[in-house]
Amino acid sequence: MWAQLDCVGDTDDLFYDAALRRLYVSGGEGFLSVFQEQDPSHYTYLAKIPTAGGARTSLFVPNLKRFHLAVPHRDAQAAEVRVYETQP
Repeated sequence: MWAQLDCVGDTDDLFYDAALRRLYVSGGEGFLSVFQEQDPSHYTYLAKIPTAGGARTSLFVPNLKRFHLAVPHRDAQAAEVRVYETQP
């Protein structure tokens, strides 16, 4: 089974949160896309979270319920790691 979803552009990483049945997609376009799994072939779009241009490298740590996003230095934007907490 598979699903085709419209998500953030310049995608680098995709993570599945088994506890919440969600997909988190980071993209250099400057957003995180979040989808809720209905079943393995069907997902509902939950959120388009603004981040920063070029911020596409990420890591989801399920046991901490945290999503880490690397933001690169660009112009006035300082390099940083942003941490997002997942919520039900």
